[in-house]
Amino acid sequence: QILYLKPPWTLANLLKCYKKHWMAVFGYVVPRSLLSTIECLSKHLYADKPFDSSTVRILLQESKKLLHAFSTRSDYNGVLPQAYAEVTKLCETLGEVRAALVEQDLSEDIMVLSENAACEKMEATTPNLQSTEEKELHPSFHAAQENRHQEIWSVLEGVWNTMNLYSIELFQKLDPSAVTMAAKASFEEAFLGLQKLLAAVKDIREGIGR
Repeated sequence: QILYLKPPWTLANLLKCYKKHWMAVFGYVVPRSLLSTIECLSKHLYADKPFDSSTVRILLQESKKLLHAFSTRSDYNGVLPQAYAEVTKLCETLGEVRAALVEQDLSEDIMVLSENAACEKMEATTPNLQSTEEKELHPSFHAAQENRHQEIWSVLEGVWNTMNLYSIELFQKLDPSAVTMAAKASFEEAFLGLQKLLAAVKDIREGIGR
């Protein structure tokens, strides 16, 4: 008689009932702080915009938190463990898809790097087709270009070496036993590491934004 919305319920109805009766009913069954989970699910599930993978991951994680909280009260005739297992499976599937996309992006970037390296090698080995007259007219062009390449390479190497030093110092402070002086990584390994770092930083920024 006192229910905010009468059954049969849709998911939207249930989320509204949760919010309406949270303090008087559900807050005595599960931690009251989980109201933020209810609000998160309600906000995103019925927003008029498509989901991105980060939002889906958040919704799945929040759902797991809610299901886990209610599992301390009852298994609800086996329905709750089954629901929890399905949400967990979706989380794993999403993780695999995200990892595959990141790996694909890395592969494409590596292909671009390889193509650029091949082009540079071809340029280095291709006979110079300029005439002697053109060479005499522009004697400083190739020297300037070579100096520019060396300057860029030097800057990149400086950045990479600085990152290595900061990383070693950081990990030594966290756990001195975890640091081993391994051989210097190749620039291809450095590039892969930077791509993974960018993806991690993006996730952190999205989390802070939420």
